[in-house]
Amino acid sequence: MSSTTSATDKPKLLDRVRAAIRTKHYSYRTEEAYVQWIKRFIFFHNKRHPSEMGELEINQFLSHLAVKGNVASSTQNQALSAILFLYREVMKQEIGSLDEVTWAKKPETLPEVLTREEVKAIMSHLSGVDWLMAMLLYGCGLRLVECLKLRVKDIDFERHQIVVRRGKGAKDRFTPLPQNLREPLQAHLARVKKQHDKDLAGGFGTVDLPYALERKYPGDNREFGWQYVFPSAIISPNRISGMKQRHHMSERGLQRAFHEAVRQAGINKHVHCHTLRHSFATHVLNGGCDVRTLQVLLGHSDLNTTMIYTHVTDKGTMGVRSPAETLWSSDSDGVSSPWYDLPDDLRQRFTEVVARRYQGDWKAAMTSFIKQHERR
Repeated sequence: MSSTTSATDKPKLLDRVRAAIRTKHYSYRTEEAYVQWIKRFIFFHNKRHPSEMGELEINQFLSHLAVKGNVASSTQNQALSAILFLYREVMKQEIGSLDEVTWAKKPETLPEVLTREEVKAIMSHLSGVDWLMAMLLYGCGLRLVECLKLRVKDIDFERHQIVVRRGKGAKDRFTPLPQNLREPLQAHLARVKKQHDKDLAGGFGTVDLPYALERKYPGDNREFGWQYVFPSAIISPNRISGMKQRHHMSERGLQRAFHEAVRQAGINKHVHCHTLRHSFATHVLNGGCDVRTLQVLLGHSDLNTTMIYTHVTDKGTMGVRSPAETLWSSDSDGVSSPWYDLPDDLRQRFTEVVARRYQGDWKAAMTSFIKQHERR
């Protein structure tokens, strides 16, 4: 009797997977992706339990994805991560060698980038919240999900910056807030505040809080600072708690609007919302930002990831200018050669100051510097 009861009460495998993922504070998107890959792995082997399988079955599944499924290398790697998480974190079972896997080849492709004129053309066909979100993607280098998950308290109008919380890799970072978006964003937040006050009056107004903050600070989920900058038009049950709340907007809304704007602008490139982030990175490099500062702004862990943008700048081959062009000149593109003799950390600090105080406008920064010293 007791053994039957314990077997009945034991959580199902996928429930254990979800619990383990939430314990590690992985995103909901990661949770859904991992669960789907584990299901596909099990169904591929005719619903055999993972405890009955091992390296051989994993090799077969991953090779099938590459050979028969023709999936991208990133997709195959995500499937592997999901399966390894199942065995190591849920079943507490180590996996041996996966040498027999046929790995999908990772193509060496360059990101598609829009010119400034193309960005202007696309923005001219967007309006309202769609325009504001698209401008934040381009003006701050945000990922679409990062933009949707912005909270009111993450917008710092005093310091002209945005705090990106729990970005890719669960990392926080700062990015400059464009000066020309200050007033539109403030007007938008005023409308969001009215909607939030109306929700509170109707007995709603709560929002999901990260980790265990809701238990630690009861009542904070009703504070306006924790509300999403781009809230959903409807109140719906929380996927985990079931509480009726106003979540952030769906990705599909902006994706559809952006796709239509690209079509109306007559741009034939294969672009999507993430292309605005690529364009931000490229245009910032063109404006004189160094690669390491750009790495910080984008939130990249590996500098090599950021280096890809040096291949798509408008400065010619590899963005390098021949030294013969400046042999008899002490100035190159308005930047004095002693600049390159400065230590890397000092150049980076100066670049950060320009980004923070002058919104990346080097001309304004240099003009201010000259005026201050002329007055002395």
